[in-house]
Amino acid sequence: QVQLVESGGGEVQPGGSLRLSCAASGSIRSSYPMGWYRQAPGKQRELVASTTHSGTNVADSVKGRFTISRDNNKNTVYLQMNSLKPEDTAVYYCNIATPGRTYWGQGTQVTVSS
Repeated sequence: QVQLVESGGGEVQPGGSLRLSCAASGSIRSSYPMGWYRQAPGKQRELVASTTHSGTNVADSVKGRFTISRDNNKNTVYLQMNSLKPEDTAVYYCNIATPGRTYWGQGTQVTVSS
């Protein structure tokens, strides 16, 4: 069993920054891929960034603005979000892919508004 707890969301003005954290607990291995997704109202959930043992991947829509990182000692994955835009407004979810099951966090709201 794995639990994921996200934090760091909030409201920020366009051009601002936020750092999301996702702490994992339970049966965790550093080799398990982790990622960040987001879902805006009326839209499908989309991949924002992911990290595996071979590297990281960032969606084109956030490339150059968002960075994903991972601290395996803390079982935590981060999403540094810079130069935020109104279209980045969404609920952000982290996940971890274990053999046989993918776990999701409860989500954290990010609102970019002036």
